[in-house]
Amino acid sequence: MERRRIVITGMGCISPVGNAVEAAWHSVRNGISGISEISLFDTSGLKVKVAGEVKDFDPAAFGIERKHLRRMARFSRFAVAAANQAVEDSGYDRESLQKEKCGIVLGSCMGGMEALSEGFETLCSKDSDRIPPLTIPLMLTNEAASNVSIFLGLQGFSWTMGTACSSGTDAIGLAADLIKAGRCNVCITGGTDAPLTKFSIASYDALLALSRNFNGSPEKSSRPFDRDRDGFVMAEGSVIFILEELEHAKKRGAKIYAEVAGFGSSCDAYHITSPLKDGSGAAIAVKEAIQDAGINPEDLDYYNAHGTSTEANDITETNMLKSVFGDYAYRLNISSTKSMTGHLIGASGAIEALFTVKALQENFVPPTINLENQDFEGGCDLNYTANKGVEKELNYAASVSLGFGGHNSCLILKKYSDL
Repeated sequence: MERRRIVITGMGCISPVGNAVEAAWHSVRNGISGISEISLFDTSGLKVKVAGEVKDFDPAAFGIERKHLRRMARFSRFAVAAANQAVEDSGYDRESLQKEKCGIVLGSCMGGMEALSEGFETLCSKDSDRIPPLTIPLMLTNEAASNVSIFLGLQGFSWTMGTACSSGTDAIGLAADLIKAGRCNVCITGGTDAPLTKFSIASYDALLALSRNFNGSPEKSSRPFDRDRDGFVMAEGSVIFILEELEHAKKRGAKIYAEVAGFGSSCDAYHITSPLKDGSGAAIAVKEAIQDAGINPEDLDYYNAHGTSTEANDITETNMLKSVFGDYAYRLNISSTKSMTGHLIGASGAIEALFTVKALQENFVPPTINLENQDFEGGCDLNYTANKGVEKELNYAASVSLGFGGHNSCLILKKYSDL
């Protein structure tokens, strides 16, 4: 039986580099950082002062009424806003989508962190009777998908993937597989996270994972594959896609952005925070995705790296690329858009898939900014598209995510052609 082809027909974005798809892509295409000094809370007592905050976010502009806000944590608001953008972009509306066999699969890692932090603070400084009663429903990671279901009136499956920094990529891969299996014809998918609280910043910094040395120049703090990197930059946001079976999309005359050609997933089975240094666990996911897409490694034109700006990731990911692609790894165009957005945790794979789709559409490889002193001594000697993007014919591209717990996932995206 011929395999069902899965295409992207709608996209929405709330991010540190823009609160619409084209605005975000314009920033990334032109190497503009969205990382700034933290303004969401008082950073006194913290060594980390920078993050990728969503700016100028007005929930009302995306159809979220004030009366609903108290029942939605920040990550849920982002997801609903991005989903509303994606649905409108796809040509659907609330009523037409309700007539479809439609499901929801979102990725989220940290959920309603501000609700959790507020609850702990209240408990410690006052008493348990003062804890806000909506603390639990606001903090649960599934609440973003639930809120999207509520706002769109969709009663199909509404699931949440929680695979750390691979959550968004795994959600998209699972959504594509569900459509292939006939579980639905349309799926709303992507990722969302809003982890920026004093508690979460302090907790990640306790692992020595975050950048501390560029507080005076935030735009330079995320510097993947650079020898002067000193940790990743935490960020927030949401990117949502509408996926459809190809013939279903064509029948309704939908515009098609790209095809989800392959997906692979694996686990290092090694350590709760550290990756396998040789990249062998991640290599399984990338090879599986390439095989799923029915292509050869050399057919890949662009690789959007996980590229966190940590020594553990950058060296491991580079080792993985060399093991999967051999000598071709040196000719492959690679970039880390985290250098501009920071690390959106559970939403990172979704926003990077978005930029990979735009790269395919415009035949343009976005840059890795702040790559001023490439870490050749650490083995990071590949082409990371340093500081300036390049025009190049692109047909196949990969977007890869690697998460705590050893979670690895890879999407292969293809320029759409009706052939």
